[in-house]
Amino acid sequence: MKYLLGIDFGGGASKATLIDEKGNIIAENTVEYPTLYPENGACEQNPQDWINALCENSKALLSKSGINACDILAIALDSATHTSLVCDKDFKPLHNAMHWTDTRSRKEADALRESEGEEIFKKTFHKPDTIWTLPQLIWLKTNKPEIFSKTRYIFFEKDYVRYFLTDVFCTDYIEAQGSMLYDCVNGCWDRKLCEMAGITVDMLPPIKNPTDIIGKVTEKAAKETGLAVETPVICGTTDTVMEVFASGAVKKGDVTVKLATAGRICVITDKPYPDRHLVNYSHISNGLWYPGTATKSCAASYRWYRDTFGGEYKDLDDGAKEIPIGCDGLIFHPYLNGELTPYADPMLCGSFTGVRATHTKAHFTRAVLEGVAYSLLDSKAYLDSLNIPYNTVATAIGGGTKGTLWRQMIADALGIALKTVKSSDSSFGSAMLAGIAVGVFKDAGDAVEKCVREVDITYPNPENTQKYRKVFEDYKRIHDALASIYQNR
Repeated sequence: MKYLLGIDFGGGASKATLIDEKGNIIAENTVEYPTLYPENGACEQNPQDWINALCENSKALLSKSGINACDILAIALDSATHTSLVCDKDFKPLHNAMHWTDTRSRKEADALRESEGEEIFKKTFHKPDTIWTLPQLIWLKTNKPEIFSKTRYIFFEKDYVRYFLTDVFCTDYIEAQGSMLYDCVNGCWDRKLCEMAGITVDMLPPIKNPTDIIGKVTEKAAKETGLAVETPVICGTTDTVMEVFASGAVKKGDVTVKLATAGRICVITDKPYPDRHLVNYSHISNGLWYPGTATKSCAASYRWYRDTFGGEYKDLDDGAKEIPIGCDGLIFHPYLNGELTPYADPMLCGSFTGVRATHTKAHFTRAVLEGVAYSLLDSKAYLDSLNIPYNTVATAIGGGTKGTLWRQMIADALGIALKTVKSSDSSFGSAMLAGIAVGVFKDAGDAVEKCVREVDITYPNPENTQKYRKVFEDYKRIHDALASIYQNR
């Protein structure tokens, strides 16, 4: 038996999944790493943490599975889109990676919208915001010129880790679409967009297809990871499209609801839907796209709550189960790093409102979970207003879907059924992608047919849906009342 390895680098952890040629999961392992907040608005990661996680995950998988590393046919990596890292002429990092949730570039994004907004939108299908690499690079140039002046190469997260494995500098076109430096109409890096950032095209990685075999594991990397020398490494792509793929969503009209670091509702379409409040990326299936909404702090809100106030997720969930819908008037807005759909407002802040002496920790826990549900409902309402057709049953993806309480909350709040599959992890999708690259699977549809196994469906409770919708009205009014207060903070 031969094997396929996929490794994801997410907002707070790296997960590795090893599958066999029949799509069975042989072993999994997860390594957490911190996100750093060195100043107001900053959101950074240390790239060495990614490398350490890669090495630990690889060794753990080989130990757990007992397989020979030589039997791994190919390796694919994925990561959160447009988390950028500037490096010097020797490919050494000059600064921590700027995570896509970093909001320090809001002034630069505002200026771009004013001066070049329409041209940028036509080329990239997105309007300038703090989440994109273009305004972040301008911020770096303005605020840390000593670092920017030494920059020779610009990596994206998975590409830096893959460079460690192969010594090959490249990226894929889906990742490139998220940089705001790429012309989505003509399919290439754009010289003028690069000039806006103060860089040249040759500082960016050559663009490949996600399934291209771009190199092999070097001797140095093999020693540090336990992987076999010469193991093929494919280009790979971004985490959300890999989760979408892993869930089985490869046909027009398929829809996914993601509960991960960020929350997403994505619809598979045969064209992009350029809109300020949607994120448009290509699917790995030719000719398809997966435009979607974005809730900036989804599972990130729950992790923040756990890390700040203490407790284990199971115990927190158990307490929240006992609290009624609406949390007896307590409402949480999950705007820890601003918000995307439908506000595109990096200045929004998280909040608990309606706090009374009768509220317990369990109330606050449930309020966090419900707050994310309302943010997703906000997104769904906007998506529906665009009349993009999609199926009546969505596939729930991301780590947050593993909790039955939260999954039921989301189904009730959105008023749609949520199907779950055995694994929708992006690392599982990357392992499937590696299989396409080396011919184990013919194409995306064949990989889904052989690997994706449906587990169950969570149906919404109509009575609960009405209760959530009533609280949602207050959720919206509170946003409207507080939004202006945050603008100068």
